[in-house]
Amino acid sequence: MSTWTLDDFAQLIDHTNLHPDATEDDIRRLCDEAKRHHFKMVAINQTQACFCSEQLAGTDIHVGAAIAFPLGQTTIAAKVFETCDALKNGANEIDYVVNLTQVKEHNWKYVSEEMSEIVDACDRAGVPSKVIFENCYLTQDEKLHLCKIAREVRPTFVKTSTGFGTGGATVADVELMCAHVGDGVLVKAAGGIRDADTFLAMIRAGARRIGTSSGVAIIEELARRMEEASVSTLEL
Repeated sequence: MSTWTLDDFAQLIDHTNLHPDATEDDIRRLCDEAKRHHFKMVAINQTQACFCSEQLAGTDIHVGAAIAFPLGQTTIAAKVFETCDALKNGANEIDYVVNLTQVKEHNWKYVSEEMSEIVDACDRAGVPSKVIFENCYLTQDEKLHLCKIAREVRPTFVKTSTGFGTGGATVADVELMCAHVGDGVLVKAAGGIRDADTFLAMIRAGARRIGTSSGVAIIEELARRMEEASVSTLEL
């Protein structure tokens, strides 16, 4: 078991607004909430990287750009360009969606090449990389193949879901990914994590980053529980 403070929990959260109709005020609010609660990152569409980097200047909160989001159906060259453009415009974390067509075709060479090129671009920039599997569309064997590739390529994280598919994170998927990506790769749970109990379940399963648009509600609920129990930490 590990001991967690409220700030430890907040530092697991990628505070998310990936809605296509998000306004500048919505994204400014996202950044303000991230600063107020000390979240790890804001997760935004790539075009908003520059604006968020300006809003978060002088803080330790990262700007996470979503690449080929949410379908993953662009070429490797297009994904690499989008990654580099996001980094140039202030992003300092990258979450990209695998090419699901190639996964379903079991074209593992293509998937490995794609992952390698994007991870290399992030490594050269010294920023974390996250590979979104979109598990709701995958068989167990396909998930295991992606974990095997990630174990070899070594992105910073593998991630369960975009939140835009037919399903989101599950405890079973987090446990599976943690068991098979190796010690050098972490797991991010995202999609459908809207309350404190689900948040804690994903951490217990091994997730070390949580993508959610409900971060404020989750942290406020955890703060309330800790205050009622007169404790400053929780054991998980």
